[in-house]
Amino acid sequence: MSTIHDRIFSSHDEALVLRAQRANVLASNLANADTPNYKARDIDFRAALSDVQGAEMGLQRTRAGHLPAAEDPLPGVRHAYRVPTHPALDGNTVDAQQEQARFAENAVQYQATLTFLNGRISGLMGALKGE
Repeated sequence: MSTIHDRIFSSHDEALVLRAQRANVLASNLANADTPNYKARDIDFRAALSDVQGAEMGLQRTRAGHLPAAEDPLPGVRHAYRVPTHPALDGNTVDAQQEQARFAENAVQYQATLTFLNGRISGLMGALKGE
């Protein structure tokens, strides 16, 4: 049985926290772009969210006639460090352009989640006020 919090916010509040943590990791990568032997890191968002929720995300068959979903070839694998496309001679694996692109993508996803949550809260406030 789910709580009212789960029914209202689903997993969007947890996603917001994970997006903020990912932004910190990506910002750290950018800040250390010139640090010798620094290894670029990232968060496997899907795996982290499923850990926070306490259950693996996946499709469920509701009827016997439904086709099963393809299995994930690497279930439970979380990548902490990136494989560099162009490793530097000093051992640094940060590609500033890729990090900036990932940071921008994460920022857009963070804003989308925040907008969704604001809409939910506004809707609840309207309902409480009788609007």
